[in-house]
Formats: sequence, C-alpha cells, structure tokens
Amino acid sequence: MYELSVELEFSAAHHLRDYPGKCSRLHGHNYRVEVSVASAELDENGMLLDFGRLKELCWEAIAQLDHSLLNDHPFFQQENPTSENIARYIYGQITQMLAHMPVAVASVRVWESATSSATYTEG
Repeated sequence: MYELSVELEFSAAHHLRDYPGKCSRLHGHNYRVEVSVASAELDENGMLLDFGRLKELCWEAIAQLDHSLLNDHPFFQQENPTSENIARYIYGQITQMLAHMPVAVASVRVWESATSSATYTEG
C-alpha cells in the first residue's frame, strides 16, 4: 500500500454551542490540515497522485472554511465545529472528489494549535 500526504493551512473563527468552557466564546485558529491518501497501485508515471493535484483538491475542500465563521457553514449547523468534525468534513469532501480515481482518503488530521490535533479516518 502506498500513502502520500500534503499539508495546508487555513484561518477561521468558531465557537462551541452548549459547551461549558471558554471555547463557547467566539475565537479563531490558524488551522493546519494534513490529508493522506492511499492506494495499492501507482499510475503510469509511478505516482499515487501528483502532489500538486492533491493540494488543489484539498484547497477546494477547505475553500468555504477559510476566513469564515465555521458555525455559519451548513455542515456545522448540526455539528459543533470542533477539530474532530472539521477533519470529518474535509475527509468527506475529498472522498467525493476522489470517487472516480483509484485512490482513497486514508486520514485527515486537523491541528488547531501547534500541540493539539484530531484525526479522522474510516475503516
């Protein structure tokens, strides 16, 4: 199995609904996102997927999140915009984009600070 990863960053604000701590107040993060994809096969160029193409797909997935209030995004109307749920959202978006390719999302990791992250994977 081959796996490759890219990292991107975006900035956004959020607050956690019905949360008893300070994160219930509006605040922001400079999020770092690592997306890993995997496949047992390489293409005719000996690549799993071009790094540039994967970065493009990742940017498409996070474009609506960048410099936004995450609570206003439709996905987060039902879910608190936690790092865990942000990772799940990005995972789903990229999975849809890769549906026609022989590559699958292995995991998405979201850091909300230099020392705190959450990872989402399926299977």
